[in-house]
Amino acid sequence: MSSFDDFIYEKLDVSKVQDRGSKKWVAMMLPEHLKLIRQYNDDSKKIPKPELNEWDLEAIQESIELAMKRNVEVKIKLWKDGGFTIYVGKLIWVDLNRRLIEMEDTFKSFSLRLDEIVDITLLE
Repeated sequence: MSSFDDFIYEKLDVSKVQDRGSKKWVAMMLPEHLKLIRQYNDDSKKIPKPELNEWDLEAIQESIELAMKRNVEVKIKLWKDGGFTIYVGKLIWVDLNRRLIEMEDTFKSFSLRLDEIVDITLLE
């Protein structure tokens, strides 16, 4: 290559060009299309609920019983609306009729649904 070609190649480096992605097409879309695209993007980010087998459910039950007996803090991982949430605190009581767990941390107490629990870890 000539020195002119090297000069042009250095100045016009294609790897530094950044495309605006879908932003450039937004002006030509209807609001209904934008709403559906945003909804699709939100749905694609959601995590499917993990399927718990018999052994997983039994391990969760044993962890709850052990935490209630020892009165220790637990870390509970919940799946809700396509994402995971983690709570840390002590278990106060379990209501099997309403399928709720009452739990408290240093600031407040709250109820968690048993059906949303994915994992429990004892913090001893």
